[in-house]
Amino acid sequence: MTTFKAPKGTYDLIPPESADYLAVREALSAPLRRAGYGYTETPGFEQVELFARGVGESTDIVTKEMYTLTTKGGDELALRPEGTASVLRAALEANLHKSGNLPVKLWYSGSYYRYERPQKGRYRHFSQVGAEAIGAEDPSLDAELVILAHDAYRSLGLRDFRVLLNSLGDKECRPVYRAALQEFLRRLDLDEDTRRRVEINPLRVLDDKRESVRRQIVDAPMMRDHLCEACKSYHEQVRELLTGAGVSYEDDPRLVRGLDYYTRTTFEFVHDGLGSQSAVGGGGRYDGLSEMIGGPALPSVGWALGVDRTVLALRAEGVGLELPSATDVFAVPIGEEARRSLFRVVTELRRNGVAADFAYGGKGMKNAMKSADRSGARFALLAGERDLAQGVAQLKDLESGEQTAVPLDGVVAEVSAKLR
Repeated sequence: MTTFKAPKGTYDLIPPESADYLAVREALSAPLRRAGYGYTETPGFEQVELFARGVGESTDIVTKEMYTLTTKGGDELALRPEGTASVLRAALEANLHKSGNLPVKLWYSGSYYRYERPQKGRYRHFSQVGAEAIGAEDPSLDAELVILAHDAYRSLGLRDFRVLLNSLGDKECRPVYRAALQEFLRRLDLDEDTRRRVEINPLRVLDDKRESVRRQIVDAPMMRDHLCEACKSYHEQVRELLTGAGVSYEDDPRLVRGLDYYTRTTFEFVHDGLGSQSAVGGGGRYDGLSEMIGGPALPSVGWALGVDRTVLALRAEGVGLELPSATDVFAVPIGEEARRSLFRVVTELRRNGVAADFAYGGKGMKNAMKSADRSGARFALLAGERDLAQGVAQLKDLESGEQTAVPLDGVVAEVSAKLR
């Protein structure tokens, strides 16, 4: 036993479970690649100020959950708690918005870090696949991203998820709503931290999960009653496009999400089989974020989908993923000469796209065949001195038990034909 363990609130991905996570990442990103999104990767840490400005100083993420550190040179850095601010920073730094081809479409995948109370579905280290469309204000783009996420979940076999949809208005109508909401909230019996939040970003109070707060905000004014005509029209177009694409959604006037940068379209994917941590992904439009972090005006929209929670949702529904076999052929040599010969064959199989493994460590025939069975291979490839003298190996179908002699120089062709 090692004396070291994974830090509290984190997890290790190891086979065979890790194969599910890889399959989920592939499924979540596949629709993005087909829609013209290019892959981007950012550092695991950024300047603290990037998240303080972008995510919002009133959010729990910035005030309580960020992992921060001071370098030897005195720089204040934070492990990234989310992906949007980092990806937008990278796009601005590389001047992608000046290419003349807007929107800039980017997707990413990686680990993120928040200091939270560990529980099922909520970790201090978690994995996401995200997408950002930077530099265009178009309801079709908002609808596109919702549809791409919806189709990704469907492709995995998920059925019991719901899409929640709302509009948070823009710089024209949100100040009026903000004032009305603050007036309402100031009359409530709230703790000091929440009162401070009322003054910084009152919408965040609507996202408070504590029952003592939720009881008091039942009659709070709703953004939908304060939307300007432009925002109403924009939101209606998003709704029509989703309906036209066959994507069902629920209007949720209280949906604000946990980040300060959202404007207009806001959405969340929830799965009721996950208990209190029901959100599996979400996002929205963030038209002012670029300016917040020192860039030009670049209206943008994006989302992040949780790989961890998607795996939990699949398990809650009892959905089994169809995963490719890790091994198609398992080679079992008998004797040193056979070991050298079959190793060359295994190498050739791999170079021709066949997943192949080998009985390492000088195992005897019985133990080697047990390893072949455990590997999940379709075929075992056996050879001993007599086989080599005849220039053949024995190809055994581990499902049917049928065994045939195959010329050593014809193994690749024979196996490839049988695997088609």
